[in-house]
Amino acid sequence: MSSSTKNVDPAFQGVGQRVGTEIWRIENFQPVPLPKSEYGKFYMGDSYIILQDEAGTAAIKTVELDAALGGRAVQHREIQGHESDKFLSYFKPCIIPLEGGVASGFKTPEEEQFETRLYVCRGKRVVRLKQVPFARSSLNHDDVFILDSQNKIYQFNGANSNIQERAKALEVIQFLKEKYHEGTCDVAIVDDGKLDTESDSGEFWVLFGGFAPIGKKVISEDDIIPETTPAQLYSITDGEVKAVEGELSKSLLENNKCYLLDCGAEVFVWVGRVTQVEERKAACQAAEEFLASQSRPKSTRITRIIQGYETHSFKSNFDSWPSGSASTGAEEGRGKVAALLKQQGMGVKGMTKSTPVNEEIPPLLEGGGKIEVWQINGSAKTPLPKENIGKFYSGDCYIVLYTYHSGERKEDYYLCCWFGKDSIEEDQTMATRLANTMFTSLKGRPVQGRIFEGKEPPQFVALFQPMVVLKGGLSSGYKNLVADKGLSDETYTAECIALIRISGTSIHNNKAVQVDAVPSSLNSTECFVLQSGSTIFTWHGNQCSFEQQQLAAKVAEFLRPGVALKHAKEGTESSAFWFALGGKQSYTSKKVTNDVVRDPHLFTFSFNKGKLHVEEVYNFSQDDLLTEDILILDTHAEVFIWIGQCVDAKEKQNAFEIGQKYVDMAASLEGLSPQVPLYKVTEGNEPCFFTTYFSWDHAKSTVQGNSFQKKVSLLFGVGHAVEDKLNGSSVAGPRQRAEALAALSNAFSSSSEKSSSMSQDRLNGLNQGGPRQRAEALAALNSAFSSSSGTKNFTPRPSGKSQGSQRAAAVAALSSVLTAEKKKTSPDSSPVASSSPGAEGSFTEAKSETAYSEGDEVEEAKEIAELAPETGGNGDLEPKQENVEDGDDIQSSPKTLSYDQLKTKSGFNLSGIDLNRREAYLSEEEFETVFGMAKEAFYKLPRWKQDMLKKKFELF
Repeated sequence: MSSSTKNVDPAFQGVGQRVGTEIWRIENFQPVPLPKSEYGKFYMGDSYIILQDEAGTAAIKTVELDAALGGRAVQHREIQGHESDKFLSYFKPCIIPLEGGVASGFKTPEEEQFETRLYVCRGKRVVRLKQVPFARSSLNHDDVFILDSQNKIYQFNGANSNIQERAKALEVIQFLKEKYHEGTCDVAIVDDGKLDTESDSGEFWVLFGGFAPIGKKVISEDDIIPETTPAQLYSITDGEVKAVEGELSKSLLENNKCYLLDCGAEVFVWVGRVTQVEERKAACQAAEEFLASQSRPKSTRITRIIQGYETHSFKSNFDSWPSGSASTGAEEGRGKVAALLKQQGMGVKGMTKSTPVNEEIPPLLEGGGKIEVWQINGSAKTPLPKENIGKFYSGDCYIVLYTYHSGERKEDYYLCCWFGKDSIEEDQTMATRLANTMFTSLKGRPVQGRIFEGKEPPQFVALFQPMVVLKGGLSSGYKNLVADKGLSDETYTAECIALIRISGTSIHNNKAVQVDAVPSSLNSTECFVLQSGSTIFTWHGNQCSFEQQQLAAKVAEFLRPGVALKHAKEGTESSAFWFALGGKQSYTSKKVTNDVVRDPHLFTFSFNKGKLHVEEVYNFSQDDLLTEDILILDTHAEVFIWIGQCVDAKEKQNAFEIGQKYVDMAASLEGLSPQVPLYKVTEGNEPCFFTTYFSWDHAKSTVQGNSFQKKVSLLFGVGHAVEDKLNGSSVAGPRQRAEALAALSNAFSSSSEKSSSMSQDRLNGLNQGGPRQRAEALAALNSAFSSSSGTKNFTPRPSGKSQGSQRAAAVAALSSVLTAEKKKTSPDSSPVASSSPGAEGSFTEAKSETAYSEGDEVEEAKEIAELAPETGGNGDLEPKQENVEDGDDIQSSPKTLSYDQLKTKSGFNLSGIDLNRREAYLSEEEFETVFGMAKEAFYKLPRWKQDMLKKKFELF
């Protein structure tokens, strides 16, 4: 056993041997493995190898854990309330902060008693859930809140809250429902400022003691985001921190020293590979003291990094990060990706020198589609004949379009530009422009790619049987370039001497490439096709595979159909074979290694002064692809720019420019190839070779709407009650009027006994008694009458004075409507008031439920209106009696006008009538002549149908 692991705590034995997360809690100064059922629960008095109350013990044990992992681990310090996105990503959808600690943390079910809790929920992809006091004062207009009660979970969306945060909160609600309510409780959505007749809103406010305006958000320390400052490098020697002068460069970091990189919001401690354990401990302590001396906020993060295992966020502070000889963790990355692909039904198997390669085929496009290829020549594209599809010249550019069907989905398209390594810039630009035109003509549905010679991805290669890359070019631009430089044109012809290397082993990599026709180009691990005039040789290296031999024969037939082959096995070549290559010489038997497979990474991005800045989305899933965003998926073998449906059209057009900026940055920092395949993928049209990096659910990509609407549909179904709120539909109708009357009678009535006058005691019941009834009444009134009267929904203002005036306005509206209802049903009433006769039935139903007579309701509403200002309201909002009198004038003196006078284009002076109800002024006889039905039958129709008929006959 090495000295570094002799004193490792027994709790860390066998650590890191399984995929996933492992957590220890410090109990009595010892690390204790946490049961998986407790993952995501963090008690406020404890440390979990994370600095907090018992930070000293946690720090010591973390050093031991690092030793058990071979000293390679990147260490992060996380503070409650200021956790990094990466840390939170391991506990999706959220961490639940709980009161208590070791002593109080574990309780039996008998000891637990449900407690109603209010949480504020922040974050678009990872959620920061914080419990706040269960009081109305905790609410504000800017955040999303979750109220977890015993029988129902409410989500309160602040009027100014973020759509994506609303969507994420729904995931938290689903988690709470499953974890603490056995999946059986109801879920309700309450929108700030949008009171309605649904009981959810009333119930929600009842839990807070009744509705009242909420205040503005109070900024706390938790809301302060540390400022990101230009990075400054410091050396740490004997615990002393000294600034390092000069431009940030990797060459400044010596492998026998420790350094501190101060980025403002985050501080990195960089540890050289050959530093001693005591030096590393001292460096971490020096970082703590450095932050304390500058009074940095608690949210400042400390991350310790070992040389050779630098993170992207660390390297991004340097202009470039040249690749060195130090281990980059590539093999670990390969192992992780292999595990990922295996989980998704794939595999990546290692290659040995003596064993034939047996790689699993990665996700490819559906076969049996239609492929079209065009070669770029000047400003035009020339379609290739079918027999030449698969031949690519290094001096040319091509556009490839593959049309196919993916399962039961609509037609899908794969659209790519292929750039030869010797092609001219003008041809590349023209290919891009023409491909963009094709992309637009196909309504933006294709997956659009940019592919460079030598970096062809598997799904591209698999389209061709086989794919052969030849020297030279056919475009006039390439020909002119060769002539201008005085070079000889090496373009492949059927008569020239050409050597083709066969490197493929399967359908996804069966590519053949023309190489220099010299012996040194041969390799014992591969097969070759040699063309010499009319003679074709196939050469099999001693270590080549049977699949390569088959492909060699296919390539020979593709290039020279019908020509007899001469087979040459390594060591048995004829003199004619060597003569064509210029004489026998030595060559290699070294296997050509493929690019190392690495972990895929998902990024969001922003621009600051024209410079691209990216932030990683850790432990990403399909849910992180938010429809309002553009994201970057880097698999190291390919880069995808994913575009959500709700992204602005102008931003969508810049996708490839964004991708190129990312490639340039990653090339300098991460060693990414500048010629990596780059794809543009639109939401709803994701191909299989993109979705393979996710646990993909196609149903999620077909749901329409913004992030919140999508999440509601997916979690609760399209028919959930919240849909009305999402679609903004809150049209006042007879049912709402009836519910308003019922709610009002319950709110204002202290007993079932009727009275003809409204007493002050009953008005006090509005202020003191029955908060639930009061809330429901106000909600019902707002929704029932604000829409029909053409006014906006009542939005509460943060002023206590407004309560009385709002109440006055509500009851005034009720009084007016009830008066109209009464007049409508009286024998001498004019049809003018009959906006919706269907209301009559609903109105009667509400009346019977509350045991009120119609006259009592009208009279009581009038008295409420008169008394309302006494509750502290604004007198200006007192209902004006002249409005009622005007209504009486209309009722008592109904007008009857002719159809020609009432038509919208008649030009007749119609002052004094309701222009929205022109039909009501027709006589019974003329009404039936125009509409073909009696008024009574017309008003039983749905409102939308009434409006359609009125428009048809020019009365609307």
